This record gives sequence, structure tokens and C-alpha cells, in this order.
Amino acid sequence: MPAKEPEIATRPISAAAVRGFIEALAAANPDPRSELAFTDPFTLLIAVVLSAQTTDKAVNLATPGLFAEAPTPEAMVRLGESGIARHIRTLGLWQGKARNVAALSKLLLERHGGKVPADRAALEALPGVGRKTANVVLNVAFGQPTMAVDTHIFRVANRTGLAPGRTPREVEEALIRRIPPALLHDAHHWLILHGRYICKARLPECWRCPAARFCGYRPKIKAP
Repeated sequence: MPAKEPEIATRPISAAAVRGFIEALAAANPDPRSELAFTDPFTLLIAVVLSAQTTDKAVNLATPGLFAEAPTPEAMVRLGESGIARHIRTLGLWQGKARNVAALSKLLLERHGGKVPADRAALEALPGVGRKTANVVLNVAFGQPTMAVDTHIFRVANRTGLAPGRTPREVEEALIRRIPPALLHDAHHWLILHGRYICKARLPECWRCPAARFCGYRPKIKAP
């Protein structure tokens, strides 16, 4: 029988606990990085679009051939939807993703001179790019203190009491409001990685969590 999803913290933890939690993650991982493979803002944008409902590992297996053949918007447009699809058939929703990658590459050329814009509205106007994808690109490519709330961050923020919210947007805004500004840029990576490898969906591994003493989740899960 599968394990039951752990209870969610009902109240936010204190501001001091939020700082302590993020600082503990920072101490455990002082140089956090995206796990997607990319070389520039364009390949990052494409990798993030391809990662929807797919693991970073699967994307990283699919993109080397794609990026070798089409490392720029111009080359991606020349490759075309069918050529893009040839490289990404192992990914979920590959047909729609191939259409979006071809279309957004064309729009980058037409509207932005082939450059990825460092602007949320411009990014979200591209096919296949929603708020979460835009936040990743703004954070990783352009160093902006954004918070891309995926399923991992949504779970961690609610379970721990860092920033409880009913929707990803509520959680995003609460995290930006509650995390100290000096820690906010890298907090995006710390929280994603924490949710992916420690504060897991089915059973959080509290016994090896560096931030456990600041966390509002009860009871803590002990080592098996």
C-alpha cells in the first residue's frame, strides 16, 4: 500500500525560522545550480520548455543532439517542427513541445532580434512559456530574484510552513515576501533541490534534512 501524503503545515513559521531554514540549505549547498544542461539563455529557454511534465534527466538526454544541430533560433527555425520532433520523441508531450520550440524560435527572430528577452511579459508571450518557465529563465539566465514554483517548491513551502498557499502564485508571492532579499536569488535552486532529493512527496527524509530544526512539519520522519 503506498505511503500516505504527509500532513501540510497549517501555519507559517516565523520570519526567523524562514531565515534559518534557507541559511541551512545554503550552508549545505553553497553553489546551487540548475540540473538542466544548457550553454546560453536560448538553450536554457528551450530546455525549460521541454522540461514540462518531464524530468531534467530525460531532457538532458534528449537535448545534446538537438542543440548540436540547432544552437540558435535561426538554426532551430531551419530545423523546423519535424526536425525538432526527431530529437525529442522520448519526452512527454513531444508533439506540442516541437511546435512550441519552432514557433518561439521564429518569434525570437521577429520580435527580439534572435535574443531571449530579460522581461517577463515578453517571455510569457512566447509559445510554451508560462510564468514558471519565465521565472526560471529570468533567475538562471539573467540573475533576477524570481521564484519558479514547481510541484517541489509548492510542496516544500506548504509542508514546512515556509510560505503556505493554495496556489503556486500565492506560494511564489509569499516566498518572495518572506525570504530575505540577499538569499532570494539562490533560494529558487535550494528549494527545488530540497524537494527533489530530501523533502520528497511520499516520505520526507527529515532525518537527513539540514533545516529540520526550523521546519514546521510534525511529526518529523525518522530514519527507516
